[in-house]
Amino acid sequence: MSAPLPPAAALRRIAFLLERAREASYRVGAYRTAAAVVDGLDEADLAHRIRTNTLTDLPGIGPKTAAAIVQAHRGEVPEYLTTLEQSYAEQLPAADDVAAFRAALRGDLHAHSDWSDGGSPIREMAEAAIALGHEYLALTDHSPRLTVANGLTPERLEQQLDVVAALNEELTPFRILTGIEVDINLDGSLDQTDELLGRLDVVVASVHSDLRADRAAMTARMLTAVADPHTDVLGHCTGRLVIGRRQRNGTQRPRPESQFDAEAVFSACVEFGTAVEINSRPERLDPPRRLLSLAVELGCEFAIDTDAHAPGQLDWQYNGCERAIECGVDPGRVINTRSAEDLMEWTRG
Repeated sequence: MSAPLPPAAALRRIAFLLERAREASYRVGAYRTAAAVVDGLDEADLAHRIRTNTLTDLPGIGPKTAAAIVQAHRGEVPEYLTTLEQSYAEQLPAADDVAAFRAALRGDLHAHSDWSDGGSPIREMAEAAIALGHEYLALTDHSPRLTVANGLTPERLEQQLDVVAALNEELTPFRILTGIEVDINLDGSLDQTDELLGRLDVVVASVHSDLRADRAAMTARMLTAVADPHTDVLGHCTGRLVIGRRQRNGTQRPRPESQFDAEAVFSACVEFGTAVEINSRPERLDPPRRLLSLAVELGCEFAIDTDAHAPGQLDWQYNGCERAIECGVDPGRVINTRSAEDLMEWTRG
């Protein structure tokens, strides 16, 4: 049975169980939306809303989700969560197992700031990671080609490196790892200069364009990127969106997975020492379970990341940990269970 979880994590756990039960998507979405709303509240605001019984005044929170929030805030397991876990206990990882897996993670290797399409300054993201008990956070803002996300030109990335260096002096022993979420170009090359990529601690390479390309073209593109010596992590490999989402530049509808030869790509990840990202964003949950199980079978290493665009999203790693347990991922094969020094030795290698 579940141990108590923070309110947002409890709501996401309920959404996860409803998804597994094949409940209507609007019910799953309701709990994920409510979790996102709670993520945007600080502790004082949440406590005030509970005390004044005004949670349901917030868009996206109804009576049922409000009840779960109140119970979780009191340090209880929400009644609805208990009911669901009793119904699906044999099929699902226990919440305390998920919490133990999450506790083994020492950092997050995919996060965005307001330098690209995130909503918060670098310092706020770092301070939120510290509050969660992280030892490090990789700052992976977008690369130049993704202009819709305010991707960083080489000049802006150079400036960001100076900002991170100054912050690291202030925040020690916590460490902001320099990084980038670099676009994989159509030919598989990476969207940043080799010189700058070589200076970064962590490079997450992701496909963001031409997602409906045919299987052969997408496979060739990904194989080239995975083999690049600068690539450390293959980000959200299928590019799918299981639910729509709002962004600053508009609303994105759900979209299917990109088509590629997963066995070939994951085998290349093993060969070239590239970790497969388990993306914890609730609208991504990428890779899907069948592909994650294949990556486990083939011997891949993994990074359980949030792809956070706001401080409250940094606790989304619970989502990735649930999937990791379901699919038999050993914590020893997750690179962000390592210390910063060991991780840097791995990325340099």
